[in-house]
Amino acid sequence: MDVLKLHLADEAATVAAGSAIGEACLALGMDAGLTLYLYGQLGAGKTTFCRGVLRAFGHRGAVKSPTYTLVEPYDFPLEGGGVRRVFHFDLYRLGDAEELEFMGVRDYFAPGCLSLVEWPQRGAGVLPEADLEVELEVRDRGRLLVATAHSTAGRALLDAAQKLVRT
Repeated sequence: MDVLKLHLADEAATVAAGSAIGEACLALGMDAGLTLYLYGQLGAGKTTFCRGVLRAFGHRGAVKSPTYTLVEPYDFPLEGGGVRRVFHFDLYRLGDAEELEFMGVRDYFAPGCLSLVEWPQRGAGVLPEADLEVELEVRDRGRLLVATAHSTAGRALLDAAQKLVRT
């Protein structure tokens, strides 16, 4: 499967969809690293979706969009030592994609890391290709989520996530 379409009735369904993707990431492993791009207008639910992904990893605190800091790191301890890293980017206020080079953005897209990137079009030419693109669109009283795989890992994520979705 290369595309998954879901109608998300409310915020809880958006979090659940994000959780399904997060659980799929964990089930498949992230040895090579994974990159998810999130598209949608302001208020479409990108950060809410990210909250679901982070909850699947075990985060219980607030998740806010790192609009001014550009990136928020989350570390999750692994049994037996080590840490799994998730980076939540929000590039909405990025003035120029070259600014990402100055902050050492390539170091964030490392093996074993998951990168969630809101407004990735602002980093075009600097960011790596996405394994999975998630587009959220306000529809009626809910949202339409369209997830498109762009790699073997992205296709595996969609296949695994479809089995977990409870919307």
